[in-house]
Amino acid sequence: MPFPISYDPDPVDSAAHLIQVALTPVFMLSGIGTLINVFNTRLARVTDHLEDVRKKLGTPKTDDTPVDPIDTPARLRNQQARLHRRVFVLDAAILLNGIGGASTCGAAMALFVGSLRDASTSAWLLAFFGIALACTVGSLMFFLADTLLSWHGLRHDSDLSLNAE
Repeated sequence: MPFPISYDPDPVDSAAHLIQVALTPVFMLSGIGTLINVFNTRLARVTDHLEDVRKKLGTPKTDDTPVDPIDTPARLRNQQARLHRRVFVLDAAILLNGIGGASTCGAAMALFVGSLRDASTSAWLLAFFGIALACTVGSLMFFLADTLLSWHGLRHDSDLSLNAE
């Protein structure tokens, strides 16, 4: 005797597929949030260092002040310019990551709206997710630029070379 209640697996399968697909933006958003936290922490350290350089440049030198070869005005101004560049690239990284996070949220919204209304939102989904990926890659490029500026500053200020032992 056949089972009296018919079971159609299609709604369950489509709901399960929707949940699986929805996890991708969640993981991406979590990664973007972590990157923003790293970038903000690095920006805070660079800003603190920039404030120290500004204080050193603004402090008048007296005859009894010991002269530190690292704290010469020319070297401090070079350091200040490099720190300003680092602030710029970190700001750009944070901005791009924020746009990437917002686009990830837009992709998740397009996914759910499309599933609820049976509307064709694939173009919106692809656009939002593509923007999110592009912005995340761009923010990582700016983070790489900050890292290179930091390494350059370390090598320049400490007179280190890559081949030093």
